[in-house]
Amino acid sequence: MIRTRELTKDFVVSRTRTVHAVRGISLDVEPGELVAVLGPNGAGKTTTLRMLTTLIPPTSGTAEVAGYDVVAHPDRVRAAIGYVGQGNAAGASQRVRDELLTQGEVYGLDRRTARRRADELLDALDLTEQADRKVESLSGGQRRRLDVAVGLVHSPSLLFLDEPSTGLDPHNRANLWEHILRMRTASPEPMTIVLTTHYLDEADTFAERVLVVDHGEVIADDTADALKAELAGDLVTFRVDPDRAATLAAIADRAPGTRSVRTAADVVEVRTADGPGATPGLLRAADAAGVEVMRVDVTRPTLDDVFLALTGRSLRETADGSGPADTAAVRPTPKEVLA
Repeated sequence: MIRTRELTKDFVVSRTRTVHAVRGISLDVEPGELVAVLGPNGAGKTTTLRMLTTLIPPTSGTAEVAGYDVVAHPDRVRAAIGYVGQGNAAGASQRVRDELLTQGEVYGLDRRTARRRADELLDALDLTEQADRKVESLSGGQRRRLDVAVGLVHSPSLLFLDEPSTGLDPHNRANLWEHILRMRTASPEPMTIVLTTHYLDEADTFAERVLVVDHGEVIADDTADALKAELAGDLVTFRVDPDRAATLAAIADRAPGTRSVRTAADVVEVRTADGPGATPGLLRAADAAGVEVMRVDVTRPTLDDVFLALTGRSLRETADGSGPADTAAVRPTPKEVLA
């Protein structure tokens, strides 16, 4: 469904400064996959999506989406995909049903088909009661569901979701995802979804595959479980007498499967491939060495642990705006937009 080879994007900010937003991304997405793209602000996630959706042209490399080259056939790409961007797509003064009808006609649907499709989406996304209201009167969650409806009005086989739930409270986030997944399951053909998100639980729970992007490059690509097992591992935390922490740390460091050991006062943290399997042996070894363990906790890894293992930085910290400026926010030139 998506095939890119050495895709790059540079933004010329001034005569002396060029931002290399995307630095040679090569990836393949198969039909029916739900792929999450993770990375901090400035990683190049949104810029990559904007190239794949033909909003901006690549600087170099190639990209095919739904079987069409994004540079040679942007109109065919746009006809085949749905795109839910970070901003609200519907006109504020439009009525909800009228907005869907207009979008359907833009995509070539006749009036009857557009009306049928609008009613289907209003029902599926729980917006029927809001059909005659103006968009500006909707709540944040309702507006995001309408954005999804706009992206799906022409029944695309590929849907791009660029941070679809940002700014929503937990209830509305869960509600939005319930609707998206239900519609994906009900689709007559497997719907491919490419998602960017700062919510790691969304990627962990819903995505069948996770791409981690940093500095415009893909640095990891696998299932969430495989990435966590291979790159992060489980965290086993022991609380002991501070005078015995070094002894336990030495024991853990020699144990099979141990990846790292860290001590701080009365705490010994052991990163290991199999926490539940390693803990009994470590407890027995500690007892034999005369180390009394007062408490032990086993924590499964998160995708943030994966990013930390890959880069030495926390994805949560760099995604909240405290990291480098988002290169995806660099505005394209009018020529790029028109292209």
